[in-house]
Formats: sequence, structure tokens, C-alpha cells
Amino acid sequence: MRGYFAIGSERISKPMNLGALMRTAHAFGASFVFSIDAERNLKEAYAADTSKSAGQIPYYQWDSLDDMQLPKGCQLVGIELTDDAVDLPVFRHPPQAAYILGPEKGNLSNAALERCAHVVKIPTRFCINVSLAGALVMYDRHLSMGGYGPRPIMPGGPDGARRKHVQGPDRKKAAS
Repeated sequence: MRGYFAIGSERISKPMNLGALMRTAHAFGASFVFSIDAERNLKEAYAADTSKSAGQIPYYQWDSLDDMQLPKGCQLVGIELTDDAVDLPVFRHPPQAAYILGPEKGNLSNAALERCAHVVKIPTRFCINVSLAGALVMYDRHLSMGGYGPRPIMPGGPDGARRKHVQGPDRKKAAS
């Protein structure tokens, strides 16, 4: 899978949710995890992060949106239940993305939504736990970008293997 991704939350207040998000991000191969204006007591977060992701992937804790610095070319993707948000099952994930979730009891701030290149919603009847929402987004990214072929028509597993990678044209030669 090409590209990279990060995931984080704005104003997360429950350290166990942050820990679960960190653990799941580690499992799905995130490049880093972040929080913006998070609750400061992270000791509990490490209790939920049984994979000890802090020793494996960077964790950035920014005090405000103005402090957040994403890599050049990285698109911020908001996960929020808004009327104009794209449903997750039909969203094409950017190759370089940082997904931002709102707090447990609230929404992403208007300032955060304005910074987002895309806003995506998980098609549920109501809001779900922030760490579960993050897991669903990461799973969808993995599923849509991981080179899996179409699902079989009949119930059960696939008959064939994953799609094979096909090398594209050399960009340097094509530009000449």
C-alpha cells in the first residue's frame, strides 16, 4: 500500500479512548497519532494501549489547531456527522492523510472543519465511540487501498488471491 496516514482527535477527554485509538492505529500501521487540546492525564491512555505504541510510532500532542503541523501534501480528513459529509463507504482515501475525530461529547470545531480537505461520515444512526470510529476509518482505508479484489458473489471466502501489483510508467521518462 502506497502513502501514509495518521489519526488523532480534537479535545479528546477520556484517556482510555486515546489509548485504544493509539493501539488500533499501531495495529493498522499508522505513521503517527496526534491529539489537539487533549486532556493532559495520559497515564490511563497507556493502560488501554497494550501494544505500547508510544515506543513504535510517534505521538504528537498539540495544544491548538494553530500548533498542528502536518507533512507537506498531507490532507486533513475530518470524521464528523454533517449533512454535507461524504459517506465513508464511497470515500476515496487520499494517499497521504491525517484523519481527525471530534471529542467524546461534541463535534469537531468549526476551525477544524475549515482546515479539512474532506469531511467524511460513518453511516450510523447516531454518534459512536471515538476509538471505534477511528478503527472503522482505518479499516476502511486498509480495505479500499490494500489491493484486495472484489468480494465473491456467493457467501464465503475468495477463490483467488489478492490483486497483483502492476508497475506504472516511469514518471521521469514520461516527463522528458
